[in-house]
Amino acid sequence: MKIACVQMNIAFAEPEKNFTAVEHYIQKAAQAGADVIVFPEMWNTGYALDQLDRLADIDGQRTKQLLVNLAEIYKINIVGGSVATKKGEGFCNTMYVVDRTGAIVAEYDKAHLFKLMDEHLFMSAGQSTNVFELDGITCGGVICYDLRFPEWIRCHVLEGAKVMFIPAEWPTMRIDHWRLLLQARAIENQCYIVAVNRVGNDPNNEFNGYSMVIAPWGELLLSEETGEGIFYAELDLTEVDRVRKTIPIFQDRRTDLY
Repeated sequence: MKIACVQMNIAFAEPEKNFTAVEHYIQKAAQAGADVIVFPEMWNTGYALDQLDRLADIDGQRTKQLLVNLAEIYKINIVGGSVATKKGEGFCNTMYVVDRTGAIVAEYDKAHLFKLMDEHLFMSAGQSTNVFELDGITCGGVICYDLRFPEWIRCHVLEGAKVMFIPAEWPTMRIDHWRLLLQARAIENQCYIVAVNRVGNDPNNEFNGYSMVIAPWGELLLSEETGEGIFYAELDLTEVDRVRKTIPIFQDRRTDLY
């Protein structure tokens, strides 16, 4: 599985620019032979939370149409990072996943809202896990702050996920936590982690990327990129089963205790 990680600079409160950029990136990744392309968190608006009334994608219609159309055209799986959506009277931080046939295989609202960036004041939290299949591989997807809740990641792995996708807008000031936590999640769950962070600035934060792809044994397949662009990694999915046989942690869990 060839992964394309799009480490993009999100134009703050300018959806038109961001939709144009996403279309360009999908075309470019498809031409490079990627099986899956992954975007960062809130790529349509950035964290312009006080402008969601005019910026949020109503029921995700525009995002879904774009991703479905491009997946069909280019025969590529798209993990759509996340976008700001309007659902009913409220707003959500929503991930859409579209397979290479153009089918929407997952829709997930971020479960853990980040109070330091005021998400809880503007958005509603999701209420379900996010497990789906891409090319016959069981995958899971969570968003940014969800990473700090190891039990939430484990829920997805216990549902069969061999690859966890984690889009983010993780600020430079806490990037060391990002890197350590991602590697720990890969090792403790014996799965691939594909984590895509943005670059650039918004009015309140600086972002320096460090998108990461980590193998089930903890090897860093992608980790040091700080510029804007598409970065690629190859996943050998047989490695998940090999590592899980080497140290059988899932067989050794004490389900009578926890």
